Amino acid sequence: MNKRLSNMFFALFIALSLLPAQTWATGYTGTKYPIVLVHGLFGFDNIGPVEYFYGIPAALRADGAQVFVTQVSAANSTEVRGEQLLAQVKQILAVTGASKVNLIGHSHGSPTSRYVASVRPDLVASVTSVGGVNKGSKFADFLLGVAPPGTYSNAAIVSLTNGASKLISFLSGQPKLPQNAAMAAASLSTPGSLKFNAAHPDGVPTSACGEGAYNVNGIAYYSWSGAQQATNLLDASDPILVLTSLAFNGEPNDGLVGTCSSHLGQVIRDNYAMNHLDEVNQLIGLVNIFETNPVTLYRQHANRLKNSGL
Repeated sequence: MNKRLSNMFFALFIALSLLPAQTWATGYTGTKYPIVLVHGLFGFDNIGPVEYFYGIPAALRADGAQVFVTQVSAANSTEVRGEQLLAQVKQILAVTGASKVNLIGHSHGSPTSRYVASVRPDLVASVTSVGGVNKGSKFADFLLGVAPPGTYSNAAIVSLTNGASKLISFLSGQPKLPQNAAMAAASLSTPGSLKFNAAHPDGVPTSACGEGAYNVNGIAYYSWSGAQQATNLLDASDPILVLTSLAFNGEPNDGLVGTCSSHLGQVIRDNYAMNHLDEVNQLIGLVNIFETNPVTLYRQHANRLKNSGL
């Protein structure tokens, strides 16, 4: 028995020694250029103690990164949100003295970031899409299908979502940001996304479900996403994402974005056991305990950017 126990401890010691070296070290996330986080639809920087990118900015700053969390319209077209983001990027560069930024956008934050990279490539070092709507969302298509523009049902939905967007912006301290849920839905639909991609194609895969160009105009492009809807029994948002996933007719998705649509540039991974909210460590950290913690993914990516000279 003692010999068996000794062998077990020895095996455990060997296994632990083979694990990756501790990454929570000074300078691990210290990128050359500031990291700028960009929220998606119905997003915000923070509402009281609740951050959209929950716990992520602090984790990145802990080991060297300069991190800025932007706030654009909770619901509006990609172009309107993109212009708002561009203005904030210019402010960040003025404050930090940096020449470029690393943009990381979640959901609608991905095309919003891509807009800035397209119109001002000189200001952007990299764009990273996290669960990004890069080729449209079938859920947006579904909503527009059951409530087409010009119908009473569409007007009712737009009115409700505009009200929700205004409330989100008010609670997060930006009540004057313009909200337009109809334009947001159009931008996030498949036709709207394809139209946007025709004007801003950098990093978007030309094949149905492949990778895009890794580097365009000196800008590095990356993406990752989840492909599971229910991940934590305590998370009240999981059942909602299970329902919204029905719009994808069996296509792999995170509840709101199809796996193939999330691809941009170098695809780091597209099948994490995460849903659309897990990708930003929501709901307040109630994520899949059997998957890599999303905060760790952001830290690893910051180190990836650092090692690439970005």
